[in-house]
Amino acid sequence: MNKVSFRKVDVDGSGVFAREAGPQDAPAILLLHGFPSASHMFRDLIPLLADRFHLIAPDLPGFGQSDMPDRSTFTYTFDNIARVIDRFTEVVGLDRYAVYVFDYGAPTGFRLATWHPERITAIISQNGNAYVEGLSDGWNPIRAYWEDPSQANRDALRAFLAPETTVWQYTHGVADQTTVSPDGYSLDNFYLARPGADEVQLDLFGDYKSNVALYPTFQEYFRTRKPPLLAAWGKNDPFFLPPGAEAFKRDIPGAVVRFFDTGHFALETHVDEIAAAIRDFLAP
Repeated sequence: MNKVSFRKVDVDGSGVFAREAGPQDAPAILLLHGFPSASHMFRDLIPLLADRFHLIAPDLPGFGQSDMPDRSTFTYTFDNIARVIDRFTEVVGLDRYAVYVFDYGAPTGFRLATWHPERITAIISQNGNAYVEGLSDGWNPIRAYWEDPSQANRDALRAFLAPETTVWQYTHGVADQTTVSPDGYSLDNFYLARPGADEVQLDLFGDYKSNVALYPTFQEYFRTRKPPLLAAWGKNDPFFLPPGAEAFKRDIPGAVVRFFDTGHFALETHVDEIAAAIRDFLAP
C-alpha cells in the first residue's frame, strides 16, 4: 500500500493544501487539477503510481482545501494562480518534475513550463488544452463574457456552477454512467457552494481569455524545447475536443496521443488505463 499524506503548505502567507505520496528521491510528478475540482480528482491515480514516482497534487488557490483569499486581497487570474503554484513548488523543494495537467491545470502548468523550462522533465496532458482547435462551441457563453464583460453576461455563466452541471461534466460522454462514483462531483459541489466561491469562479471564467492569448507562447515553448509529451484524452469531452490533443504533434512530432472512450473527467472511468500509459511513457 502506497500511503498518501495530506498537508497544508504556507506559501508566502497563503495556505496551499496538497496530497503527496511516493519516495522523496523518486522522479517527481506535479499533478494539477481543473474546474470545478481539486486534488481529490487524483485520489485513485496516485496510489497506482506511488511505487515509482514522487507525486504531489496541490489544490489551486480558491479550490478544495487551499485558502480562498477574499477577492479584495487576491485577484483571481490564471497568472496569479500560476505564481502561487510556482512558489509552492519552490517551498516544497520540487526543482525537477513532470507535470500532469488537466483543464485549468493546463494553463497553470504551461505557464510554469514557459517560466522555468529547465525544471520540466515531461508533460502529461489529460484534456489540458493549448490550441484553439481544441475549444468546442461549449465555450461560446464564456467567449461572450470575454468580449463583453457585462453583468448580464457574467450572470449567464452561473449555470456552469449549478450542481446538475457538475454532475453532467462528470457523466457526459461516459458509456456506462454507473461507473462514475458520486464522490467526486459531490465534493466539487460542496466546494462550489461555499460563500464567495461563485464570484471567484466567475472571475476565472472571465480571465480564461488570457490563456487563449498565451496559446502561441505555449506552442513556441513546445516547438523549441520539445518536452516529452503524452496526451491522454477523454475523446468525448464536451469542452476540449480531440483535435486539441492531435495538435500537440504539430509542435512536438514525438508526442504520444492516446484517446479513451470517456468524457472530460477521464480518470473517473479510465484510471487504470491512464496510469499504465503514464508508466509506459515515463519508463526509464
